[in-house]
Amino acid sequence: MTASGPQFITSAGNALLKDLRRLAQDSTAYRKQGRIWLEGDHLCRAALARRVVPALAVFSHSLWEEAGHQWPRFGAGTVVMADALFASLSGLESPGRMGFVLDLPAAAPLQPGAPSVILDRLQDAGNVGAILRCAAAFGFRQVLALKGTAGLWSPKVLRAGMGAHFGLHLVEGLEPAALDALHVPIVATSSHAGEWLHQAVLPWPCAWALGHEGQGLGDEVASRAGLAVRIVQPGGEESLNVAAAAAICLHASAAAQAR
Repeated sequence: MTASGPQFITSAGNALLKDLRRLAQDSTAYRKQGRIWLEGDHLCRAALARRVVPALAVFSHSLWEEAGHQWPRFGAGTVVMADALFASLSGLESPGRMGFVLDLPAAAPLQPGAPSVILDRLQDAGNVGAILRCAAAFGFRQVLALKGTAGLWSPKVLRAGMGAHFGLHLVEGLEPAALDALHVPIVATSSHAGEWLHQAVLPWPCAWALGHEGQGLGDEVASRAGLAVRIVQPGGEESLNVAAAAAICLHASAAAQAR
């Protein structure tokens, strides 16, 4: 909040409200605006815990009246709007009643020796966000998203990531050739070929490559892998959800290092 207090928005035609609506509902708007929308108490507190300072804090009127005093004073600005206006910009069925606008981090260079996760054209935002959570939990601090992957900073991926973004080194929009700069071996995942995961000797550090939900890894990525693994499935299902497979594989790497 500034010295003069929060800005109140009362009109549906307000220009800032329209910009926020695009940011909250359009998965590509963050690239055009150079800003990120976080919605809800949990995500906003996760950002603050990583010392991320919002460019703008946005509150519904009811939450501001109830708990606005509990939040830090943000020098860049605080906006308060009627609950119905906040609901109109929200991308959630149950609006989060508050949100942060963050500056989009500058494009980051690939870190050659970092334990990594490679996302090859994953389409589902929920899967991408869940994989980011797994990467953070199991010590894979770099995520490399190839072109065709859901936007890492889109609102749906941010919600599914549950704050994991702020502890990761994220690089997106890469071509497969960029992976040649990695100085760690690439491990390819497959539903039908390669060594059994529970029998494989996993390198460390490494980069796990996860492919498109229906097509799997593309040839350009698979050809760069030094090892391919598959997960034993005695139940007989054709394949696992890619986020579930990521959790199993990344845990296997973490467990191998903990022995």
